[in-house]
Amino acid sequence: MIDPDFLISENKRLKHLVNELEDILESFYDGIGIIDGNGTLLRVNTSYERITGLSKKNNNVGRNVRELEEEGSVSRAVALMVLEQKKPVTIVQRIKTGKEILITGSPVFDRQGKVYRVVCNIRDINELNILRELDEDNREAQELQELRAKQLGHHKLIYKSKIMHQVFELAIKVAKVNSNVLITGESGVGKEVIAKIINQAGPRAQKPFLQINCGAIPENLLESELFGYEGGAFTGAKKTGKMGYFELSHEGTLLLDEIGELPLNLQVKLLRAIQDREIFRIGGTKPYKFDVRIIFATNRNLEKMVQNGLFRADLYYRLNVVPINIPPLRKRTDDIIPLAIHFLEIFNSKHKTNKRFEPEVLLAFERYNWPGNVRELENVIERLVIISDEEIIGLQYLPFNNIKSEDTTGLSIEVLKPVPLQIATEILEKKIIAKALLLSGSTRKAAKILGVTHPTVIRKAQKYNL
Repeated sequence: MIDPDFLISENKRLKHLVNELEDILESFYDGIGIIDGNGTLLRVNTSYERITGLSKKNNNVGRNVRELEEEGSVSRAVALMVLEQKKPVTIVQRIKTGKEILITGSPVFDRQGKVYRVVCNIRDINELNILRELDEDNREAQELQELRAKQLGHHKLIYKSKIMHQVFELAIKVAKVNSNVLITGESGVGKEVIAKIINQAGPRAQKPFLQINCGAIPENLLESELFGYEGGAFTGAKKTGKMGYFELSHEGTLLLDEIGELPLNLQVKLLRAIQDREIFRIGGTKPYKFDVRIIFATNRNLEKMVQNGLFRADLYYRLNVVPINIPPLRKRTDDIIPLAIHFLEIFNSKHKTNKRFEPEVLLAFERYNWPGNVRELENVIERLVIISDEEIIGLQYLPFNNIKSEDTTGLSIEVLKPVPLQIATEILEKKIIAKALLLSGSTRKAAKILGVTHPTVIRKAQKYNL
């Protein structure tokens, strides 16, 4: 006789195992569908419903794939091909919603060698095309960037543009020396990120990294924050005194952000500290030596400030040893989509969602001016993740409507120097076809957008390795 306690225990174990497998199935980003040996769809995960656009009530679970093929819900049933061929099969399939998906069916055999399950893995062709375009251009530079980012333990610098690659290369180069660095650029472009990369790529990476915003602290407090004070130096001062940022960051790195906001009287004291590599605390007569790598950052034009008498020329030349200018996001539009996808992944994880962008949203991102630069893009995407009701974020959720529209054709061409007409034609043709493929997600839809035949798009895409 079987022990009832054993049956209860075994039942609990099996339930736990089933729940565990269910959780694993739901964790897949790709869509998963499981079909039995007779061709009946047994179960799907949430990603399957997201990719296909089908709801839980209408996800075809319990129906035979032969029936779905006959009624046109799917163009070809890959599960039937797997059952027939008894090996994995991968095809591009058009589903009833009109979307094209990449589907791989894999057989599961019983002990007698008979296929009793087919596991189908489904991916959205449109998403694959977007990722492919992001990866193909400048692949070697991207691999170098990723390798270095891993070595540095820093993954915040996301870019695709050549100009940001040059900024990154210069930051890596200057990190090896101890020269003063001036990072310039509009608010929100990522000056702090570049400063941290310089610190992490250099010999002081394991030492303190401190930063202070010179425009965020009242003038009467800023001096004591920077240089510290002796005990009893002023009313309210600690009896033991206090170390300033220069002392606290000894042997490390100090980022003086918004240096253009530093008052003229403190500019004199800062210049002396940089020249002598020592500071005097407020109320003190004893010099304190420091060994600090100083990085300066500002969104203001210091050269004009010097001309207008608002910034000391001698200090400007002291801190502007190695200038690094970060261009605004509107001048490096190649970086917008990679950054958008990066932030989307971050906020999906933060808010436990699984949102995705319509291709038209990414195009709108590229056309928008982004006066707040990367910081604005980051804030907009978090807002979209929070307020959108659907998993696919559409244009209706965008908080801006002043998309650049100087050219209603969507075409903007700048000729820097003459080139042979044939070469220019091929360059333009390649870009237009690549953009059509990105937005449409399929060669057929791209052909409709471009007003050419489907074979023409295929031939051109092969010609340009798209």
